[in-house]
Amino acid sequence: MVNKLSLKIGMLFFFVILIIEGLLYFILYMNLAGERIEEIINNLLARGNTHSEVLEDNFEATTLEHVGLMESASEFVVIITDEAGKILVHSDPVQSEMTEVIERTNYDSIPSEGVVIEERWKDRQFIATDSPITINKEHRGHVFMFAHTNQVKRVLDHLSNQFLFIGIITVVLTIITIFILSRFITLPLMKIKRATEQLSEGNHFIGLHTERRDELGELAQAITSLSNDLDRLKNERNEFLASISHELRTPLTYMKGYADIVYSQALTDADLKEYISIIREETENLSILIKHLFELAKMDQHSFPIRREKVFLKQLVTSIVDLITPVLEKKDVALFVRCPNHISCYIDPNRFQQVLLNILDNANKYSVKGGEIKLEVKDSDRYIEIIVRDQGEGIPKTDLPYVFDRLYRVEKSRSRKNGGSGLGLAIAKEIVEAHDGIIQIYSEQDVGTKVIIKVPKGEVIEECTFNR
Repeated sequence: MVNKLSLKIGMLFFFVILIIEGLLYFILYMNLAGERIEEIINNLLARGNTHSEVLEDNFEATTLEHVGLMESASEFVVIITDEAGKILVHSDPVQSEMTEVIERTNYDSIPSEGVVIEERWKDRQFIATDSPITINKEHRGHVFMFAHTNQVKRVLDHLSNQFLFIGIITVVLTIITIFILSRFITLPLMKIKRATEQLSEGNHFIGLHTERRDELGELAQAITSLSNDLDRLKNERNEFLASISHELRTPLTYMKGYADIVYSQALTDADLKEYISIIREETENLSILIKHLFELAKMDQHSFPIRREKVFLKQLVTSIVDLITPVLEKKDVALFVRCPNHISCYIDPNRFQQVLLNILDNANKYSVKGGEIKLEVKDSDRYIEIIVRDQGEGIPKTDLPYVFDRLYRVEKSRSRKNGGSGLGLAIAKEIVEAHDGIIQIYSEQDVGTKVIIKVPKGEVIEECTFNR
């Protein structure tokens, strides 16, 4: 129970708010209490000053008795003395504490506007003021006003009860508010926790509300996106395993079948040579497939080295043309190259040779006999563009979004007539993107295909590891 996040958040909020409210209430209470005490003392002093002014106008016995009689009906006690401190009139019985206050009063230092002579309400029975009586500049006596401290304590007790009631209401409302807020925060977290548990169990169909526009909404969106990615990766993995199983099974079936024929039958030299040639061809196809799979595995593990250097593309293109020309001549396909001598960029020449050979080989495979392929290199402001055009059969629009997928083939029958493992373009895309470049394919059936590679001019980086 203690380990629950909602309880921890609630307790943290509660104690923080309780401390803040306690400090605020304490400060407010002390200020209000001080104001009420000062109000009582000022009222007591004002009453004494009023009586002294009356007596200054008429310092007669009847007036003295009238003042005493008037205060006897109030909450206060008045004691009137002469200039020497002798009591002339008192409204209530004189108590010892009153006598003590009067006796310790220094009559010579009392200002004409009166003064508070006892204000220790916490540990004394009375608070007191002294208002002098001066007639014709002659000191004639004093008006002592006393207020019982119970009056002050009653006011403070009432104030304390009000604060206690307000404090209890505030604490209850605070607890309710914190409970609602903590649940508001933790409920989405609990749903996210259950969703992650479902993900760990392999269930990628989770239902999280992503309409919130706060951090929890962003977290829910991130987990939903992760779920979709995991589901997509799972499907891709299953498709990849099915495809690679087919790709491995096909050459192995050919090899086993023809090997059985060679082993079990007496063949002519011509048939033997043909069957061994087929076995060698399928072995080569299998070797290429395994090589491509190994390269893709290194890319996935971020251990695919890219060694960049300054390369003049004219030299690179010339070496590629020398390699591809014998293959093109078998189909009478013409290759036209346009590449200025001055264009250079920082790339891995071996990797880019692999990319361009794959693209040119695809262009040759799908070109008609006697067709044309154009290779053009252009220098733009930010990029070096390499464009390959062919006059082949083209790619259907429905297949274009998937041509860079691993083991994807436009040939639905997976015929090996044109060879290929279905991994070449996937590897080419990874290599181009490892150079921070872009590769795009545009195609129209029965018209041809155009491949555009854009590579930043960049600066030299001697070696880096492929990182997607």
